[in-house]
Amino acid sequence: MAVSSRTKRSATRPLIVTLVVIVVIAASAFAYASPYLALNNLKRAADARDAQTVNQYVDFPALRESLKQQVTGLLTRRLDAHSNGNPLAAIGAMIGVALIGPLVDAYATPDGVAALLNGMPPRGNPGERPPAPPAAHDPAAASADAPTPAPAPLAAPTQPDAAANTANPAATPAQPPQTTAGYRGLNEFVVTYQHGAGDARYSAIFAREGLFTWKLAAVDLNP
Repeated sequence: MAVSSRTKRSATRPLIVTLVVIVVIAASAFAYASPYLALNNLKRAADARDAQTVNQYVDFPALRESLKQQVTGLLTRRLDAHSNGNPLAAIGAMIGVALIGPLVDAYATPDGVAALLNGMPPRGNPGERPPAPPAAHDPAAASADAPTPAPAPLAAPTQPDAAANTANPAATPAQPPQTTAGYRGLNEFVVTYQHGAGDARYSAIFAREGLFTWKLAAVDLNP
């Protein structure tokens, strides 16, 4: 009986070791992929303006502080580049400081997160806000409430509606951004966006919380 028990233990030991190895490999693979999964889940939720899910993947206090620092730096560099001893630079600086709070408030939202993850970072422009989500289209309600549209004119204007674009140029990027993503240290994952070879880049930075959890915690507007 003792020999039989030792034989069974000897036979099951390789199986246990194999299972442990499989679990370790699976956990390591999931841990490595976890920031990519967090990025995908956050982008889907932000595009859908699912605030509850967005809150699970964004550290809003940290993001607000980062936005404040980055926008302040952005405006400071802009003022330094254009001041050249101009006495109006001080007035410009005061105006810029007044813009920071509303801009941060606008971008530390699901709308702002969606803009950040779609290649539309804040530019530091007066009155700038992230683009609003597209209005839900209800064909039944539209057909019941809206009057019958008039026939379209034969000669449609060829000029695009530039007014909507100039109000918030960040809301309509010229092309989808080129995106690269990867680890920058064990606890930091960086997604970098760039619209073209000569265009400015910016980054969205995810921080690890625990082993598998990642949250958007910062931006870098001048990487």
